[in-house]
Amino acid sequence: MFLQQKHFTVFVLYTGTYLLYICIMNNEIITQLEITMQRRIAALPERIRLFTQEQSLPQSLLLTGPRGVGKTTCLLYHAAQNSDKTLYFSADNPLLISESLFQLCSSIFMTGYKGVIIDEVHFAKDWSLHLKALFDDFPDRKIWVSDSSSLVLRNSRGDLSRRFVSVAMPFLSFREFLHLETGAKYPKHDAFNLDKEIPLAPTSEILDLFRTYREYGTRPFYKDGNFQDRMLAVLDKTLYYDIPFFLPQITDGNLRLMKAIVGTLSQNTIPRIQVRSLCSDWGIGAEKLYQLLEVMESVGIIRIIRKENDTKARSTGAKLFFSDPAMYAILSGKQGTAREALVATLCALSGWQVWASKKEEHGDFILTSANQLYTKKRILIEVGGKNKSVKKADYVIRDDIDYPAGNAIPAWLLGMGF
Repeated sequence: MFLQQKHFTVFVLYTGTYLLYICIMNNEIITQLEITMQRRIAALPERIRLFTQEQSLPQSLLLTGPRGVGKTTCLLYHAAQNSDKTLYFSADNPLLISESLFQLCSSIFMTGYKGVIIDEVHFAKDWSLHLKALFDDFPDRKIWVSDSSSLVLRNSRGDLSRRFVSVAMPFLSFREFLHLETGAKYPKHDAFNLDKEIPLAPTSEILDLFRTYREYGTRPFYKDGNFQDRMLAVLDKTLYYDIPFFLPQITDGNLRLMKAIVGTLSQNTIPRIQVRSLCSDWGIGAEKLYQLLEVMESVGIIRIIRKENDTKARSTGAKLFFSDPAMYAILSGKQGTAREALVATLCALSGWQVWASKKEEHGDFILTSANQLYTKKRILIEVGGKNKSVKKADYVIRDDIDYPAGNAIPAWLLGMGF
């Protein structure tokens, strides 16, 4: 009995010392994180994208979106505007590699913080189980989390979908680009409502800015310079760091195949891929190829345009584009393909669901929407230059005209919808 008590006493003393050690270590880490957060808030840009300004963030948030669209800036901006004491950290910080996410956040809350911001959450070990525990154990605390794909919810081992509100952060719209460039805040505009006055006059300066936007204005970091190099770095990091997390059984051959798909999209006049040919050339099954395409779409590399009412679980769609149209300028892509990709992106940003027309002789895309603000719910559009005919479409989108006329709509006006 004495030995048991003695051993128990030693165990308690050891455990107490260990917990004290953990507490001291966490306090040192928290101090470092506070300094890092202060630096990052001090470095926030003078002009913040309108998506960030117009969002009201819930208490438990999962913010997703492609790399470089401004997720971290969004969270830090709202933390700085909020009176609640919130601490930011990134889960890929080398200082935190051996730290338990639950233990660290618990220590942060115990020091008086009302909330945490966890960037790049999938780098934390067992992150979904820890988030579930934090949500359940600290119901009054704010937990904001960011990652590069909404697939994090599907890959989670806890039921996070009913605990966290998922918000997707898209690429910059032209309306937002104008704000970053000029400081002006123009209202959102439905380009297909031709009875409504357009929000601004398409001066030569505005049209020149739209040309700039098309080439490198889709992500806020364009203002930092070296856009092409940064975009290629983002592409590589997305392929080699993010995708293997969402698809753990990936091989070097799979990664090279995805690189090949990127090259194909940049140079092909007809934006499609042949499943049977790719599978044969790369020695993979069709199911694996579909998985790769699904993940590439989820992290914002490609946009798969399916035919209307295509409900197939696995599909390469009718057309395949870069999700970010700026990639065509970076990789010297075909102008016609870049034009269609731009229109598809601008329509998607404005809330339209974009489908490929079943009859290309009638038009390029079908747009559908349940948005009550739109006067039309289903639109057939054709895409081209100033001499492009409307075919049998409702509207033709032209990228080199200034004002809407008849059923011709300038591409820049589509960029004002979000």
